Amino acid sequence: MDYPVWQIAATGGGFWIALIATVHVFVAHFAVGGGLFLVLTETKGHRENSPAILDYVKSHTTFFLLLTMVFGGLSGVAIWFTIAVLSPGGTLTLVNAFVWGWATEWTFFLGEIAALLIYHYSFGKMAPRDHLRVGWLYFIFAWLSLLTINGIIGVMLTPGAWATTNDFWDGMFNPSFWPSLFFRSFLAFLLAGLFGFVTAVRVKEPAARERVVRSCVMWAVLSLPLLALSGWWYLTVLPPSTLDFILRGSAEITPYLQALPVIAVAVGVFALLMAVRLPLSVRTPVAALLLVLGFGVVGAFEYIREAGRRPFIIQERLWSTGIAPARAEPLSDPFLPRAAWARNKDVTAENRLDAGRELYAFQCLSCHSLSGPMKDIRRYTGHIGNEGVAAYIIGQGRLFKQMPPFVGSPAERDALAAYITSTVNGRPLDKPVVADIKTLPLDIPAFAPDTASHLLLSWCTLGLKCITDADGFFTFLPPGSAVGAVLIRRDVVPEVVTDGVEITYAAPEGFKHPSRHVDFWKYAPSLIGKEPKPDQSAGGKGLDGSLAYNEKSKTFEAAGIPVVPYADDGSVNPYPLFTLTATDKATGQVVAQTKTVLPVSTEMSCWKCHGGAFRKGGVTGIAGGTAEGILTVHDKRSGTDLAARAAAGQPVMCQSCHPDALFDAAADPKRLNLSAAMHGFHVNYMTGQGEDACANCHPDSHTGVTRCLRDNHSAKGIGCASCHGYLEDHALSVLRSEQAAGKERAEIFMKNIRPRLVPQTADINPRLAWIQEPDCLTCHKDFTMAERDAKAFNVWVKDRSGLYRSRKEDTGNVPCIACHGAPHATYVANNAYGKNRDNVQPIQYMGFSGVIGSKGRCDVCHTVEMEGSEVHHPNMVRE
Repeated sequence: MDYPVWQIAATGGGFWIALIATVHVFVAHFAVGGGLFLVLTETKGHRENSPAILDYVKSHTTFFLLLTMVFGGLSGVAIWFTIAVLSPGGTLTLVNAFVWGWATEWTFFLGEIAALLIYHYSFGKMAPRDHLRVGWLYFIFAWLSLLTINGIIGVMLTPGAWATTNDFWDGMFNPSFWPSLFFRSFLAFLLAGLFGFVTAVRVKEPAARERVVRSCVMWAVLSLPLLALSGWWYLTVLPPSTLDFILRGSAEITPYLQALPVIAVAVGVFALLMAVRLPLSVRTPVAALLLVLGFGVVGAFEYIREAGRRPFIIQERLWSTGIAPARAEPLSDPFLPRAAWARNKDVTAENRLDAGRELYAFQCLSCHSLSGPMKDIRRYTGHIGNEGVAAYIIGQGRLFKQMPPFVGSPAERDALAAYITSTVNGRPLDKPVVADIKTLPLDIPAFAPDTASHLLLSWCTLGLKCITDADGFFTFLPPGSAVGAVLIRRDVVPEVVTDGVEITYAAPEGFKHPSRHVDFWKYAPSLIGKEPKPDQSAGGKGLDGSLAYNEKSKTFEAAGIPVVPYADDGSVNPYPLFTLTATDKATGQVVAQTKTVLPVSTEMSCWKCHGGAFRKGGVTGIAGGTAEGILTVHDKRSGTDLAARAAAGQPVMCQSCHPDALFDAAADPKRLNLSAAMHGFHVNYMTGQGEDACANCHPDSHTGVTRCLRDNHSAKGIGCASCHGYLEDHALSVLRSEQAAGKERAEIFMKNIRPRLVPQTADINPRLAWIQEPDCLTCHKDFTMAERDAKAFNVWVKDRSGLYRSRKEDTGNVPCIACHGAPHATYVANNAYGKNRDNVQPIQYMGFSGVIGSKGRCDVCHTVEMEGSEVHHPNMVRE
């Protein structure tokens, strides 16, 4: 933030630091352990009076000098150069805080160099006792150098009290100082043995070679258990959040965490193999292999340690971007005016991409490369557009701690997303999907008010049924719509008919074979554990069938009608009109007939963040590539194997793990219910947006192929937030219910979310998804017209009986939904596929669109004129 950095787009800054540092650490630890190895092996040569062993030590010293002093010294300088130009803020912080520590370490290093040069050039020329003293001095200086560096780099992971006191000694003797020192010491001794193998196999005298090799075996084999024990100690002193991140929170660390013990065991096995009298033709490559495995141990450990600090360079002090958290607040304030080296100080239409480039350099380039070997930004973002990239940026640092949060305004965030999408990935920027919708023909069934004996009212229970049509990969919304109906015998006092009739439904032509369009039936045994007949639901319902009378609801119902929005002619129609017919069982006479839409949609824009595209016609459906991307992310984040199971032809239904009241699925009660999991996770990537955020997953886009918000509320500009809250509010309402149930995951999802319609999270009333929804009477008090700014959010019905679709008018005979229309399609509705497609029954029975019985049309049911009676609910008669 305060300094320009060396911009290496091809590799990213992290690659060079990782490469140089790992090689240097490998050599530097050998320099420590090798020093002890030299003096002890020389002592062994003198004690056994073995010229061969002493010759070996002398030759090993030459190798040791060139590798540790020359190469090690150069690589150490390379580290300083690299970190200074790639992370100047972090380097300066450590220099300022530990300048005397560095000076002390350099003094020890100078002692190392002097001792090693004397030891090497005086070999055989100095009295053995004096020569050994020089060797011991070298080892002591090297180990003290390790001790000092260990304290300084340890504070980057475990600052302890130093984070608040800034005291030099608090930093040096940080919580991980001692376990880290022991771990590194044993690692140094292990590497001494492994490097010893490389030179030991070159000893010409067989007997001496065996003694040296066996000595190296002891160094390696004895060091390994001590290394493991100190490593365990190391883990125990880490802060709980850091330990959890290393063990469970980072999918990138997991392979290294799994590999480290495997490599260590392999080192032990091959080291023991070196003790066997094998031909040199075998021993020599095994020795080389052991050195490679040793490098693997160092590399895995260093990667885990470095990655474990994420998203910090210095824990709690400096993010990996070089930005200090203390100076970043508020995060949503513009960043560029605060960046001293930025040329663009604000974002305009003209400089948008250039501003994005600068933001990329400041906040991405320190870790990410462009098609490079580490953290290639194209691999992470190349499959999505700028809307998906923007969501990724919003979510940084919220649920997963690999990256720090983005610092900047929404305009800067969008500029960065645009730069990554168009300039880095070469993709066109996202444009709104605009569906070409044509008005469909509409035939209103006949109704003769003077002679008709019955009235049939029907509705879709949910107002619109969404389905996920990626059945070969997963499902959480299988086909299965529901229709309800009441049959009313018209009279002075009308009567709801409950028996003696059969009410049937029939799908329109072209919609009777959904199995031709979705793969639910192919994968049903895996998804739901049943094998329904094609074009039938698990409950046996087809596209034509009959409704059964429900004694509890006192309505006729048919649930599980597997309608899909795809017609046999290849078109997309989310609003197929079903014909309902009431027939007298005794006479076979049709007493009433009507039509109702069974809305169904597959319009979910998962592809924006998960890649791919819409499956059908570029406007709807979940394509295979998108579904696979979803499973891949789920597997990475949750440790599942869903992608592999889908590839094997065994996809799962999400409710097999997540409870869901919509399907009465108990699943695993310890997990978040599906609504809380879906909203709780995704809200962390979609904060600060308007009602358009809802349209990414729900089919209510004003330009989409479904446009499900089509009721009288929508016509007056009342959107999702008025009843359900913005995405933050909505998610928090269901998460608070799960939090109260003791589910830890709910608190994780809630941690970084702030409500928008109430002052604080505690003000949001918990609710159970699908069971507790907004109460209509919150706005329509005493059944009156609502105030213009009225909101129903945060007042939930008690249980299912209070839901709009379950309620009845005051006589307890007719459901509210029968007269007022289905949810999100309440009368007067305005359907994009034809203005009155949802208004069939009002037009059929009254000749105009409106609530059944409105404008004094009680004659729809009553055969005599009613005089101002408000028997169904208060305020039903209006001028």
